[in-house]
Amino acid sequence: MDKNKFQVIVVGGGLAGLISSICLQRSGVSTLLIEKKQYPFHRVCGEYISMEVKPFLERMDLFPEHLNPAELNRFKLSDIKGNIAEVKLPLGGFGISRYQLDDFLYQKAFDAGVEVKTKNEVIDIVFHDNEFAVSLKNGEKLTSEFVINAYGKRSKLDKTFDRNFIKKKSPFLGVKYHARIDFPKDVIGLYNFKGGYCGVSHIEDDKVNICYLSRRENLKGHGGIAEMEEAVLHQNPILKDIFGKAEMLFEKPEVINEISFEQKASIENHMLMAGDTAGLITPLCGNGMAMAIHSGYLASSSIIKFYEGKLKSRQELESEYQNVWKKNFSKRLWVGRKTQNLFGNQMRAGLSVQFVKNFPSLAKKLIQQTHGEVF
Repeated sequence: MDKNKFQVIVVGGGLAGLISSICLQRSGVSTLLIEKKQYPFHRVCGEYISMEVKPFLERMDLFPEHLNPAELNRFKLSDIKGNIAEVKLPLGGFGISRYQLDDFLYQKAFDAGVEVKTKNEVIDIVFHDNEFAVSLKNGEKLTSEFVINAYGKRSKLDKTFDRNFIKKKSPFLGVKYHARIDFPKDVIGLYNFKGGYCGVSHIEDDKVNICYLSRRENLKGHGGIAEMEEAVLHQNPILKDIFGKAEMLFEKPEVINEISFEQKASIENHMLMAGDTAGLITPLCGNGMAMAIHSGYLASSSIIKFYEGKLKSRQELESEYQNVWKKNFSKRLWVGRKTQNLFGNQMRAGLSVQFVKNFPSLAKKLIQQTHGEVF
């Protein structure tokens, strides 16, 4: 067999890419996973996963019990002035770093027999004569019958594919720290500041993830990230206290620019898009990781059905994936985009806090709208 030919090539070794490659290879589908970085590494991420995916991970022997993920079941919300409300999370979740989780799943992929190319970058993918030609930055040329793109929020490939969302400037940047700080172990906190909001919650090893989304305009007039935090985030007394007491564990924060919440297609030129590549949910109480895991499973399931003869053509496969993706994620993404308008502004954030205080059962239902069903 041609060593450069595969049934499936998965581009991007995040959660969606790792899960899909493991499911495919375990089902006997020859799979290559390509990741441009070397495991383990950090990603800008809220590092909270809804419990909706835990039964699936346990069933597949992919839940990292040995890492002792934090159990999170309370949600705290504050406005910019520090007024706070609390509600119990309907499903709850667990906190674990991408540094640990991705590396754990990478080892599982390797054990399953997935061929993995790390420190390799895909620069182009062309569909011709019912197969894909995949070009790597190092000059390698590969072919496959199917491609799953799971390369994340934003990539040079999005420009190569001329995707619609990439043509619009995004006003958001994301910043992440790991820290040691006295913070409730079962709480995920979401704290507003002008033009953004900051999530705080425990991960493994008594570490705390501090991750915020900010409008890029907040950087104007300030020398850098630290100066912006002092001038803008610290206007919320809760964040001022957290940042003042935290022992930061990174030499410098992880930062990502141009975060887009625009609608994206789940199929592009016969390629299956998964995880953030197919659509990014606003990180209101964290659900991107659960969606990535679920979409990786759905993408691989559609391809497995094709090889089992349950789907008779590429067209049937693509149609099924589009339908299941829309059914599971489109409403959640829409609710997330609408709800985000309540954050980063004192009046709207203040009303949100009052809403949670006065109508906790309705607040739970709203949170449920950004979460999926156990699968």
